[in-house]
Amino acid sequence: MHLRIILVGIATVCISHAVRADEPHSMRGCLARGATDGSYVLNDVEGVGSVAIPDGPAALDAHVGHQVEITGTSIDGADKEQHAMQVTSMKHLAASCP
Repeated sequence: MHLRIILVGIATVCISHAVRADEPHSMRGCLARGATDGSYVLNDVEGVGSVAIPDGPAALDAHVGHQVEITGTSIDGADKEQHAMQVTSMKHLAASCP
């Protein structure tokens, strides 16, 4: 009985902290060019590893190699194991990556 209550509690906490796909959220990391034109990857994202940006705005190109914070919504990416985002805004944090 106690185990069931603990598991239900854990599941509730996990669900309440999950980001909905259509809910804007922000992530910080090091911006790199992706494998195809117009695509980017945000590396060194805490808790995620990397984030695919399959169709990023052209303004991102000037910030490759910089530490940035991107804001956007989750999308289905080519790699189901990697988080992917449609970027709606970007904030420059540093001219180099740590």
